[in-house]
Amino acid sequence: MSTGSNIHNKAITNTSNSPYVKLKSINFGDCKWSSGFWSEKVKVAEERMLPYMGDLLCGDIGHGLNNFKIAAGEKEGVHKGFYWHDGDFFKFMEAKVYIYGQTKDTSILKELDEYIEIIEKAQEEDGYIHTHIQITEGADRFENRKYHEMYNFGHLFISASVHNRITGQHNFLDIAIKQADLLYTYFMPDTKHYQRFGFNQTQIMGLVELYRTVKDKKYLKLAEKFINRRGTFEIKHDSTTVGYPIGDMVQERTPFRESEEAVGHAVLALYYYAGAADVYAETGEKELIDALDKLWENVTGKKMYVTGAVGQAHYGASTSLDMIEEGFIDAYMMPNMTAYNETCANLCNAMFSSRMMGLKGESRYADIIELVLYNSGLSGISLEGKDYFYSNPLRMVNNSRDYGANDNATESPVRESYLECFCCPPNLVRTICKTSGWAYNLSENGVAVVLFGGNNLNTTMLDGSALKLSQDTEYPWKGFVKITVDACKNDAFDIQIRIPKWAVGSMLKVNGEDANVTINPGTFATINRIWRAGDIITLDMPMEIKRLEGHNRIEETRNQIAIKRGPIVYCLETPDLPKNTSILNAYINGGAQLEAIHKPDFLEGVTVIETELLLREDRNQDMYQEISKPVFKTHKTQLVPYYSWSNRGQAEMTVFIPVLWNN
Repeated sequence: MSTGSNIHNKAITNTSNSPYVKLKSINFGDCKWSSGFWSEKVKVAEERMLPYMGDLLCGDIGHGLNNFKIAAGEKEGVHKGFYWHDGDFFKFMEAKVYIYGQTKDTSILKELDEYIEIIEKAQEEDGYIHTHIQITEGADRFENRKYHEMYNFGHLFISASVHNRITGQHNFLDIAIKQADLLYTYFMPDTKHYQRFGFNQTQIMGLVELYRTVKDKKYLKLAEKFINRRGTFEIKHDSTTVGYPIGDMVQERTPFRESEEAVGHAVLALYYYAGAADVYAETGEKELIDALDKLWENVTGKKMYVTGAVGQAHYGASTSLDMIEEGFIDAYMMPNMTAYNETCANLCNAMFSSRMMGLKGESRYADIIELVLYNSGLSGISLEGKDYFYSNPLRMVNNSRDYGANDNATESPVRESYLECFCCPPNLVRTICKTSGWAYNLSENGVAVVLFGGNNLNTTMLDGSALKLSQDTEYPWKGFVKITVDACKNDAFDIQIRIPKWAVGSMLKVNGEDANVTINPGTFATINRIWRAGDIITLDMPMEIKRLEGHNRIEETRNQIAIKRGPIVYCLETPDLPKNTSILNAYINGGAQLEAIHKPDFLEGVTVIETELLLREDRNQDMYQEISKPVFKTHKTQLVPYYSWSNRGQAEMTVFIPVLWNN
């Protein structure tokens, strides 16, 4: 099997030569959205999301570029924004690279070159670049992990690697290499001072991606070193942890290979797990994959919301009673109103699952990717593309996030035009911009269809042969997908079609005839045959409306249901209730009809679920009160996709709705 570096070296995660990856990434740009849902979202990203974000980050609101200019000596001033703001700017640049990869717009390259020139001037002679430390008096290198140096470096390495692959230029990559070489000098030796250093372990992913880009194995060894050191020391407060929780909060209580439970800050944890998956892809160490399997099962099976969101609590404690923020708490403890579900954490859940799918070659991981993309990912940005949510609860009541300790913009009841903690917006926009790179993967002798949407694939298979497919569908609103083989080799090969777990009763045909393959929801259906140009595969997935209940240990959803159709989770929002009616007084009639109605001119084109609610008269505010038989009024209403809520003004919302069954 040929996986020549000159053939498959332009992927988002370049797994072309990763020996322990079963499904390889396609080159970015080989797949282009042509119509439908994701085509429209990427167009919004190109035309509205990124220009608006650029105005923020390159002006006096977002500070990102200004910090680099100050460090470069081109501007006077002090560092503004959080410590990790450099990383936010690198993610913004990465999103720009993806748009260039699709459009080949040379003005984007010119813009990126201008940023890179400033960053290069800001970089110190030995390679160090972290604007907060460079600009701020009294802040020293690698003295306090709360400064998030590792986080910024990781995003630098990833963004620069992607920039090099897609543009062919080395100017950004050279900056990353200098910083990585310096990191190796500091952290490869077994010094006690640096044994536990690092708050957000993004540098592990970044180092592996840099290794894949320049083929220097020292970067892979350093990535593995960061994993090996975690959890190997006595946990105590010291100068590098002042002001922050320790232990499980930063995944340092348990060595990675002994980990069985997702703990601590959800973003920190999932970036860490994704990095470990990247290391396993290169080394094949069994202890790593065994731990990864347990952690993925724990996240998705015991600590994930119906929307694919993760990170149940703003503040809380781990099962080891370490204080945590924005992270995982006990299994099945799933509050609705106080669910934190940081947008970054949700996206990291998809990133982790994407890597696990590559390693295992199993479609169940893609179900999580899709769940996040259509629900808890997209909910982080307005339909217009200019306003953001940091946290994504499953219920909003009285327009209060109810977190108790913080009332800043990250917990606003409406999306904000700028978040002081700006990590989520560029993370989400870069994810939208790169979705086409997740649509297909390459198997040993074939291709796997991972995401559905109108697109054209023009790629090279792992044996060097050309393959062209085109996909036509109105997914996610309709379950019919048509895939046409436009060009292929003469020998037999596999086309694997993902059958989502929810798609029970799906039918798969080739040229109008039954495909005669096993169809199990939650797996790939593999069709092996000699294909010819003009062959047509059709997948017909029943888009039944599902009533979902939570696990019986989830007290917060007992006697409530959520509504899901295809990959879309729905919610009830107060604009669809009588005036001055709280969602707390709404019950769903369990036996009422649920009808899907597509509204092309509503919320930029969505399918709603029309049904009947039972509205209870408002109750007093006593904490407990005697109950009499309640009186209900029926109300015809609609449920809207969760990602589209809060686009009609300030509102209350709930995903889980109390249910009354007429037995």
